[in-house]
Amino acid sequence: MEQGEPVPDDGHTPRIPAPRSAGDDLTGPGTFVPAPRDPDAGAGADARAGAGAEGGADAETRAGSLGPGVSQGPPSHTVLKSLLGAWALAACSAEETDAVEAHLTECAPCADEALRLRDAVGLLQAERSLDLDPMLRARVLENCLGRRPARIPVPAWAAPYDAETARLDALLNDFGDAEWHAPVRLKWFEDDRPASRRTTVAGVIGHLMTVDAMVATALGLDEPVPMDPEDAASAAGPTARTEALWRAARYPLTRTVREPWREQSHTLIRTVSFAGGGSAEPDVACGEFALPVRDAMLDRAFECWIHAGDIADAVDYPYDPPSGAHLHRMIDLAVRVLPATLAGRRRAGLASPPRGLVAAGSPGRSLRLEIEGVGGGDWHIALDSPAALASPAHEVAHVALDGVEFCKLAAGHVPPEEAAAGQLGDREAISDVLFAAASLSRL
Repeated sequence: MEQGEPVPDDGHTPRIPAPRSAGDDLTGPGTFVPAPRDPDAGAGADARAGAGAEGGADAETRAGSLGPGVSQGPPSHTVLKSLLGAWALAACSAEETDAVEAHLTECAPCADEALRLRDAVGLLQAERSLDLDPMLRARVLENCLGRRPARIPVPAWAAPYDAETARLDALLNDFGDAEWHAPVRLKWFEDDRPASRRTTVAGVIGHLMTVDAMVATALGLDEPVPMDPEDAASAAGPTARTEALWRAARYPLTRTVREPWREQSHTLIRTVSFAGGGSAEPDVACGEFALPVRDAMLDRAFECWIHAGDIADAVDYPYDPPSGAHLHRMIDLAVRVLPATLAGRRRAGLASPPRGLVAAGSPGRSLRLEIEGVGGGDWHIALDSPAALASPAHEVAHVALDGVEFCKLAAGHVPPEEAAAGQLGDREAISDVLFAAASLSRL
């Protein structure tokens, strides 16, 4: 063999078989059966060489499996049809995808089958957002509590505050330093004129924390951030307290404000839960008026949602409104405060004078507020005196508003002139109520 002599074919000498195609590449009828090796073949190498010569043209066509640099023809109809399922699931390689899509422009039956498969894939799993459902936490808790009730449950009137602080905390969880210093424009109404204040995301959290502290101190808890005695003495309302906190900070607030705000909100929930129903009675001074703790917690939930929306707008992130039940509670609180707010605006000369004063508890002129959509319902608002009884029989005006739109109005984010979707009746009464709702807003 070293001198070029022919290699003996004794049946034990290893050989390289000729290339063969896969079963799917067979276009003709029949079943692919590999040819058995005949160890007694006398012609040996000559016979195999002849077979290679006879099948040379066919082997050239199927040479794609030999490796790079060898030309390969287009896949057959059978192969392309078998790839339609993977193509519908977007599981093909780039080369397979190009071949299938080129084939679909030429083969009508395969094009129809591809459309049916793609529609079936859409039915298997609909497109979903990567963001978590904001109500996921509530559903998980509800399911857990259904199996094992909480030993110390959160009061129903504190549930909106618990839910909204948790949602805001989840939004803040992934914020980097740049997001914490993103500019935020806080808006409200003051003396029938829009007002605004520019701060940062960290500044908004500081504002929420210092106003929440008014509820905390009413429950006997400590201030999360001790204030100077002079500032504490003069900071009687939410705006004054916020200004005092912002002045006390030598540098702009940073992400470190999140932890004390978060801890304070958890402490508030634990305190009212352990105290039970008795914690709902003490009054919380909120500047010009006072609210019982149960309403003050609802007010804090409302402001937490509104300012969370301001933060989300600043970082260009979507933020959904509260659940329908919680939104209904927030609207109900605003409606209950409106008669007293309207009376205060009359004393300040900002609303029309009453047209018919009645004794306390007697029915008087009323406006019907119809809230549509999530958290909706019907309310009647006394117009002439906060002590009068609102009565459908004395209805002089009717206003229809979307629930979220009404809350945006009460937060000073929507001008009163643009708020009402539907108005009927006494225009003066409607204007007074809408401006009174906008005046509920504050920094």
